[in-house]
Amino acid sequence: QVQLVESGGGLVQAGGSLRVACAVSGRTFSSYAMAWFRQAPGKEREFVAVISRSGGDTSYADSVKGRFTISRDNAKNTVYLQMNNLKPEDTAVYYCAAATKLYSNYDLPRRYDYWGQGTQVTVSS
Repeated sequence: QVQLVESGGGLVQAGGSLRVACAVSGRTFSSYAMAWFRQAPGKEREFVAVISRSGGDTSYADSVKGRFTISRDNAKNTVYLQMNNLKPEDTAVYYCAAATKLYSNYDLPRRYDYWGQGTQVTVSS
């Protein structure tokens, strides 16, 4: 059973920074592409960022490019999302997700096999 547990969410002022983390159980973390999605009230879950199995490749949604950085530590079975210059529109529940298969793109929720429970990020104006 693979479990993903997010941490690090909270309340921050606009322009501030926050780092969220996702710890993954099991011994096959390095075989998963890992991603962050977010969901604001009344909206669909949207792709934020993805990192390849080795950590060598990353991709971001246009809305966060240049402000957010995804990284992973395969020795710690953990993926991170560093969020800088936060805006009120970044307010959402942030979810980490793990994909076991290889795809040409990873921006669709259905690509992912395992999900965390989410962590709330609130950005005040």
